[in-house]
Amino acid sequence: MAASHLTPVPDTDDEPAKGAVVGLGRGPDSAAWRIQQLQHEARGMAREQIEAFARDLSALASRSAEIAGGGEAYPVGARELASRLAQELPPKAQLLRTLLSREG
Repeated sequence: MAASHLTPVPDTDDEPAKGAVVGLGRGPDSAAWRIQQLQHEARGMAREQIEAFARDLSALASRSAEIAGGGEAYPVGARELASRLAQELPPKAQLLRTLLSREG
């Protein structure tokens, strides 16, 4: 395809010349480009927060297991609750990791 019919657009003109090639809002100055960048950053930050949450759940599961196995030093109700949490939290942390892996 020949490009001889294209007219260069000077940088100083506010109005493009007749028949000039004009950008369609895909450069770094366009609102659409900026929105995409912000969405990309937001997804990255959300991913980091979910990863941290999964690590926190794993750490809580470990601490819960310690309390559950702590014997008479801990009240019976606290040991029972900790025992349930030690069983419930690891699969939930793994589920979060699986969900993140599906996102890519």
